[in-house]
Amino acid sequence: MGTSRYQAAVTLAQVAEAAGVGESTVSRVLRNHGSYSGKTRDRVMTAVERLGYVPNRIAGTLASTGSRLVAFVIPSLSNIVFADVLRGAGATLEENQYQAVFAVTDYDPAREEALVGSMLAWRPAAVMLAGYEHTGRTITMLRTANCRVVEMLDVDGTALDLAVGFSNRAAGRASAEFLLKRGYRRIGYVGHDLERDTRAGKRYSSFCETLSVNGVPLAGQQIYREASSVERGRLGLDLLLARTPDLDAVYFSNDDMALGGYFHCLARGIVIPSQLAIFGYNGLDLGRVMPQALSTIRTPRVATGQLAAKLIVDNAPSQVIDLGFELIEGATA
Repeated sequence: MGTSRYQAAVTLAQVAEAAGVGESTVSRVLRNHGSYSGKTRDRVMTAVERLGYVPNRIAGTLASTGSRLVAFVIPSLSNIVFADVLRGAGATLEENQYQAVFAVTDYDPAREEALVGSMLAWRPAAVMLAGYEHTGRTITMLRTANCRVVEMLDVDGTALDLAVGFSNRAAGRASAEFLLKRGYRRIGYVGHDLERDTRAGKRYSSFCETLSVNGVPLAGQQIYREASSVERGRLGLDLLLARTPDLDAVYFSNDDMALGGYFHCLARGIVIPSQLAIFGYNGLDLGRVMPQALSTIRTPRVATGQLAAKLIVDNAPSQVIDLGFELIEGATA
């Protein structure tokens, strides 16, 4: 452990100095009010972008009391994973009289950047995000904000400050090893947008690498550019099997998609797992109560939220905590 790595917030005076103008000029430009030249505006906005400056909407109000606001910037609310994280964090924050607010990015890095800027303008005590992958400006804003930063649900990367989660690459590798040890050799993949959902992308890459190292290349795949859903899991497996009918196992990007695959097998009379094995990710409650319990990876989502919140409350030193995951053998593989 070491001391916290966050820096003092960039001030209006620093922006003014960098732009070579007075503080009142910077203020007019940022409020889009009063007179100034186009050239002056360009100099000010260049300095704002370079320094990662965020206007303080409540300057003076929190200077003496300290902020009790914690901002969550998450990819989705339709995915129960993030609802579980919020549930875990919410109780801990409420017990310690912190107020949680959240915004949804829809897995869009540019939207995340805009939302982080909006949240930081309220000078929160902490910002909590999913994963390590952010735009350059988002990283600059977070590094120069005078608040704690917690990146959750991943440990494969370099944290800005605090991180709590598990290795998605290790999860992908464990999933492949599980299927290989059970003798599956014609393995396919059904997934959602891997460019936006970078954690799913890490699992996919590690899964494929593990298969390849063992002399079993991925036999086929169906990847959607849209978000995951039960319906896309069902349609995706249908399309994949139409192209590659001799598969003996399919790895899904998450349990929602795997559940759709399970429904497809029921509808087509495909016997699981003797004719086709299916494997998911997340370990949702629904997978446990299926007629055949889903083979999957269970992730500690609620615990991730709880611990992330505790680190904020305790003002813990910068660190990365790997909570690991649990492989659920289930009955579908």
